[in-house]
Amino acid sequence: MKAAIYSRKSRLTDTGESIENQIQLCKEYAKSHFPGLDDFTIYQDEGFSGGNTNRPMFQKLLRDAKSKKFNVLICYRLDRISRNVADFSTTLETLQKYNIDFVSIKEQFDTSTPMGRAMIYIASVFAQLERETIAERIRDNMLELAKGGRWLGGQLPLGFDSERVSYLDHELNEKFLTVLIPNEKELKTVRLIFNLYLENFSIHKVLQYCLEHYIKGKNGGQLHSMSINDILRNPVYVKSTEEVFDYLSDLGMLVLGEPNGFGILTYNKKDVKGTTRDTKDWIAAVAKHEGVIEGSDWVKVQMALDKNKLKDNPRLGTSKKALLTGVLKCAHCGSPMRIVYNRPRKDGTKIYYYTCTMKAHSGKTRCDNPNVKGELLENAVINDIKSSSKQKIREHMKNLKKDNKKEDISQKIQIDLDQKTKQMSNLLEQLANATGPAAEFIMNKVNELSKDISTLKTKLSEKEIEKQIRETQKNNIELVTNALDEFLKYYDKIPDINNKRRLLETIITKITWDGNTNKIDITYAGAKQ
Repeated sequence: MKAAIYSRKSRLTDTGESIENQIQLCKEYAKSHFPGLDDFTIYQDEGFSGGNTNRPMFQKLLRDAKSKKFNVLICYRLDRISRNVADFSTTLETLQKYNIDFVSIKEQFDTSTPMGRAMIYIASVFAQLERETIAERIRDNMLELAKGGRWLGGQLPLGFDSERVSYLDHELNEKFLTVLIPNEKELKTVRLIFNLYLENFSIHKVLQYCLEHYIKGKNGGQLHSMSINDILRNPVYVKSTEEVFDYLSDLGMLVLGEPNGFGILTYNKKDVKGTTRDTKDWIAAVAKHEGVIEGSDWVKVQMALDKNKLKDNPRLGTSKKALLTGVLKCAHCGSPMRIVYNRPRKDGTKIYYYTCTMKAHSGKTRCDNPNVKGELLENAVINDIKSSSKQKIREHMKNLKKDNKKEDISQKIQIDLDQKTKQMSNLLEQLANATGPAAEFIMNKVNELSKDISTLKTKLSEKEIEKQIRETQKNNIELVTNALDEFLKYYDKIPDINNKRRLLETIITKITWDGNTNKIDITYAGAKQ
């Protein structure tokens, strides 16, 4: 009978239930409850949360389970496996599918019995219920704080920094809150963006002006159409008025506070998974900072954006033609490249080209990479995949296997660590009976050994991580090789461009085009170039 022991710890610390303690407790339990069991396979993830199952050694455990490399899985506590009922249930179903028992020693659950299986499900359900209840209370508290118009953290909007200030509550107790404070240099950019839009009612023209004049966003970041749209939509800049309140209320938001010329902050826009909620669930509250854009101008901008949004249509032909969309980048500036069309030919067809978005948006002032004919580039990429990519990937796999065959010094480090730990134990026993200079001498030795042990533990952790990374790379490359087989087998038979694009993206992470040298660089998933 073979047993697997899984241990996990969220943070790399020496406090709490250490990885070593979890493993030792599991071994002791196994020996007392499974007579004759002495074959253990240890899987441990340190520094990984239990919020999901995307952990390297846990994934290896699942693969080994499917290969039936052990008969029972033992862990110290249920939440070492997962803190999510759905993930835990899936794991349990996998184990049961391959006739592998599961034991949690802390809760005394054993799935080799029907009662054990029932109890383990009940315990995991109540554990998640408790976490969700706590999370709900936290969200409710955050919403109550939001109603006061305070800044609750997150990405700061362009034009503002944050500051923690103190105040006295009704019982004269000192309290603290975070507020936005103006950043005048950035606010000049904000005012310019609003003025440009009110002049042209075109985000594209605003973006082109900003790129031509090297105007940057927050922390020097590059402005894009979406970031300009976000700035124009954000009520943090508006001087709150009744007109602004009416506009936000019409969108379904709960609007709180008095329209006093101060900016407005919005809350509860996304759920815990990052999905945007319906606007009827949003809260808009008058904040503690002064607005910078007149209410009437801000509403005018919103009306124009709403109107343009209704008129916007996807560029015709893009989804039908652009095979390399999403993976093709400009070799000059790194920006994505998109499709543009020539005038229609006599037969009604159009020749399409890939062009740098930075070049297009900046009016050729920020990039001059020549365009490339779409069909020409796409054919070159497909031919490269068919002729050379598999050899490149397989060559990288050979190199990985060579790396894995190199001498593993982890065992040597572990032996050294065990020796020094034993020396430390002996010195501590001597220290208990020593006095005067002898005690001081032993203490100095203990301190030296302590530093050595700490260094060895760090090295051992690094080597284990390196080993895990090599194993992950190997698995990734095997997946890419399989995907490549599928590509070569089915690509020419697929009529739909979207399916072809999805198939292409399974084996390629990036393509760059240099129009001056006509050079194409292709980065294959999992392979070094």
